[in-house]
Amino acid sequence: MNIPFSTPTAARRRPMTQKTVTLAHGGGGSAMRDLIDDVFLSAFSGEGRAAPEDQARFDLAALMARGDRLAFTTDGFVVDPLFFPGGDIGKLAVCGTVNDLAVGGATPVALSCAIIIEEGLEVETLRRVVRSMAETAHAAGVAIATGDTKVVARGACDKLFITTTGIGVIRAGLDVGVTKARPGDKVIVNGLLGDHGAAILNARGDLALDTAIESDCAPLNGLIDTLISAAPGLRMMRDATRGGIAAVVNELAEASKVGIRLDELSLPMRPEVMGFCEILGLDPLYLANEGKILAVVPAEESDAALAALRAHPLGREAAVIGEVTSERPGRVVMRTRFGGERIVDMLVGDQLPRIC
Repeated sequence: MNIPFSTPTAARRRPMTQKTVTLAHGGGGSAMRDLIDDVFLSAFSGEGRAAPEDQARFDLAALMARGDRLAFTTDGFVVDPLFFPGGDIGKLAVCGTVNDLAVGGATPVALSCAIIIEEGLEVETLRRVVRSMAETAHAAGVAIATGDTKVVARGACDKLFITTTGIGVIRAGLDVGVTKARPGDKVIVNGLLGDHGAAILNARGDLALDTAIESDCAPLNGLIDTLISAAPGLRMMRDATRGGIAAVVNELAEASKVGIRLDELSLPMRPEVMGFCEILGLDPLYLANEGKILAVVPAEESDAALAALRAHPLGREAAVIGEVTSERPGRVVMRTRFGGERIVDMLVGDQLPRIC
């Protein structure tokens, strides 16, 4: 059942009494209606008074007033565990989709939310996730406008999977993309790297480490607005999620047919994360982030870009970590802390599965 979350509040039924989700809650009948009314509509309903149609509806004129192109993205989230220091699967789902829109220069407008629930999941666990989604969407200034719920038998999924799709409007005159980098440009990140990947692995409890590492999960559209204003010549942005910054710079080098030179000493990283990687034999360049962007700006705008990022709460540790070169197009090279050089390549797989 697809439901728009601007459904009138008067249509809601009585609160659920069941403690766990059953297959009946995915059957399209009154049990499913109760689940949607009590868990989802209570968190997501806005001020709208739309009839309960099978889709959310938008005013095209209002969208066109904000820009001249529509951005559209979708992402699935299967993170394990559902809750971790600094976030949860609900917050992650909203942030991931908001950030995918924002790095394309779009102002995020609305999200959809499709949830697959394993039979037996506690209703209170689902409620916590949904509340977190609502709070994060409110903080990001976006609406969760419509959604869908499915319940599958025990063992058919692992507790809870979420897919979010988002639309945004790209402001007129802005043209950023992975093919835009030019030799001489500077490569900037907005803060400490690897926190999300380290937080997830530590939260799984397999290592029994005492180090407190929190995910950097955050919606970055406000930070990106600040960056765009400070650096009008901005070439590209990308959020460094799965595959870390190594994946992003390799995609950039290949698409723009340029070389990228990184400086290991310039990489902003917690000593705890560096130590974590040394213990486990992981490369922090490949660790996932959920609140970090990599941006490429013209050299003459790099100081202004860096200052703007550092003035924002989500960019205080921003740093220039490298530059674009004409040498070895398609290759990424890093100058190590020992003065040598090494190739930074793409991983074949992922160091840590199910981190988002």
